[in-house]
Amino acid sequence: MRNRLTNELAVCGFNAVSALGEVHPERINRLFLREDRLPAFTKLCKQLAEWKRPYKICEDEELERVCKSTRHQGIVAMIEEIPVEPLSQEDLDAWAREGKTGVILFSVGNDHNLGAIVRSAAFFDVPYVVISDTDEAAQLTTSAYRVAEGGMEHVEFRKLRNVPFFLKSAGKSMVIIGADHRARLRVRDLDRVIREKAAALGERPGIALVVGNEETGLPSEIKERCSALVRIPGTGAIESLNVAQAATLFFHEIYERC
Repeated sequence: MRNRLTNELAVCGFNAVSALGEVHPERINRLFLREDRLPAFTKLCKQLAEWKRPYKICEDEELERVCKSTRHQGIVAMIEEIPVEPLSQEDLDAWAREGKTGVILFSVGNDHNLGAIVRSAAFFDVPYVVISDTDEAAQLTTSAYRVAEGGMEHVEFRKLRNVPFFLKSAGKSMVIIGADHRARLRVRDLDRVIREKAAALGERPGIALVVGNEETGLPSEIKERCSALVRIPGTGAIESLNVAQAATLFFHEIYERC
């Protein structure tokens, strides 16, 4: 939930607020919590008091009014709305140089999918999450923060307006893996694909996983710019996985094998 008058965003849920307080307490403008949550957040409350930022003990009804949700888990933090900066050439160079893994989300559809992907990204050391500028639904919202369970504080967000143009440039220094449920290669082939690209570059390259909409998948102009298209094999009873589930399996394979 966004407060349009103050340009604030409500972050709710025990793990989400715990991570926020641990990693970025300076972002918190106001804190609302149920009395039974106070022992777990005493340190944060003292810190806010030192900064002369208010915190308030309140009941569930007030917490629901603050965050517009019943899923607050007894704690709500109000933070400044965080702008997502465009992905720059400097970002791309650092990504490639560090040999890190990132994910590019193309029309993934909603903030719940975004939150679930971010949670898995943080778990499997995927520090870069890039959102398509045209995807109006997959944004940094209260729901995305809650579903991410604290993962938001462990990734860097950037946005792209022209994903195909970016991939054309990124493909010169990174491995671009497109998730495509009709691809010939399987997820177990990722290790070989990445090793072949590393041999061409002379070092471990950065990896960008591109995932798309569950209904339409990746458009042809994006597929054409991928180093490889890879699928997750299944029985065929269901055509494809949820995009967050699929991203998690890719993250795990890259983390374990690559």
